[in-house]
Amino acid sequence: MRVVASAYSVAEKAATIVRNVMAAGDLGIVEKTGANDLQTKADRLVQMSICASLARKFPKVTIIGEELVIWVDPLDGTKEYTEGLLDHVTVLIGIAYGGKAIAGVINQPYYNYEAGAGAVLGRTIWGVLGIGAFGFQLTEAPAGKHIIVTTRSHSSTLVNDCISALNPDSVIRVGGAGNKIIQLIEGKASAYVFASPGCKKWDTCAPEAILHAVGGKITDIHGNSFQYNKEVKHMNSAGVLATLRNYDYYASRIPNTVKQSLVP
Repeated sequence: MRVVASAYSVAEKAATIVRNVMAAGDLGIVEKTGANDLQTKADRLVQMSICASLARKFPKVTIIGEELVIWVDPLDGTKEYTEGLLDHVTVLIGIAYGGKAIAGVINQPYYNYEAGAGAVLGRTIWGVLGIGAFGFQLTEAPAGKHIIVTTRSHSSTLVNDCISALNPDSVIRVGGAGNKIIQLIEGKASAYVFASPGCKKWDTCAPEAILHAVGGKITDIHGNSFQYNKEVKHMNSAGVLATLRNYDYYASRIPNTVKQSLVP
């Protein structure tokens, strides 16, 4: 709980950094590994701030021994941040124990940013397994509706084929893994489906803990749980499937052709 409390505090400081970089007008954008894999000055400053703060308070914790591992995404939804889609952006701090996500903090630096002058900007959502999740109003998607939330900037034929096989009533395309999980827990979507490599452990650890704390489920496309020990590979190479409710409905409709294309 001390780690969670510190993560909450440092996430709020991170949100201020994110907003200040945007306000200054110089995002300092560089490409990390190729197109649509961007890094900004905000990424770099938030990463340094979070790691320095948590390492100072918890010097024996691995931030990314063996018992407690912290997975940090300093700016989830970087591409959307560079394009001014600020409500997609989150700061993610996930806490794992024994390879399992047990607690998470999601800060939305620009929550409420379209509400006008005087509105309180930003919010922090947090959750701990066995305790619950806080900072939002838990809402279920409309009954009988199959609303899929998926990637905005990393789509592919495989991603679209998988979504089509689920015969959704509608599809929401947004940036950021944290933002997609928020769509689930606030009732805007029924399932988060991403049939592609690309998402990494620091993208899913915090959201997974919060989703599990309210009774949801997240796995890869094959139904395998994610592991978060320090030796695990960072890439979630077999995609992501997550729901607040009715996980089996969606899992049973993932085509075998999609599963065969994604190796765990």
